[in-house]
Amino acid sequence: MLDAASSQFAERGYHATSMRDLAAATAMTPGAIYFHVPSKQALLLAVYEEGVQRLLDRVEAAVAKEREPWARLEKAIAAHLQSILDASAYARVLIRILPADAPEIAAELKGLRDRYEARLNRYFSAVTLPRERDATIARLALLGAMNWTPVWYKKGGSKSVPAIARELLAPLRALAGVKASRGRK
Repeated sequence: MLDAASSQFAERGYHATSMRDLAAATAMTPGAIYFHVPSKQALLLAVYEEGVQRLLDRVEAAVAKEREPWARLEKAIAAHLQSILDASAYARVLIRILPADAPEIAAELKGLRDRYEARLNRYFSAVTLPRERDATIARLALLGAMNWTPVWYKKGGSKSVPAIARELLAPLRALAGVKASRGRK
């Protein structure tokens, strides 16, 4: 049911997805869905929780053996990109549906987003930027650029996901006077 709901929310958006749409996608009746979840909001919250956990798991696995701060951040960025580019409906829901789209559960959705962003911030804050740079704006700009990638990314294109991660991080490295890592295209 969560997989079908994530696909419907990712494709249609929260407001355009009805309980009838969700029922059709799961081959259930709307009443049967209400047996499992009390509301569409509760289903969205469950999809968000699953999406955040999958994203966290992927990022943690990617950075597990890396100790150098810039390399850790680069691997975290690549894992984030891989998650949102691999056609996972869960990741697309996290990007497409904002907490304000579901005011009744906005605080819970924001809490889940904050949980992920706090983890990403842990890797970001380990790198050193010049004092005159606002690290919060730099982090949020990087996150925005990462989340925009599905709009322009072409699978099988000239750049691999790790290469895109390096390119997204390159301006911050340049500001900090840190040379980029070597890697594949």
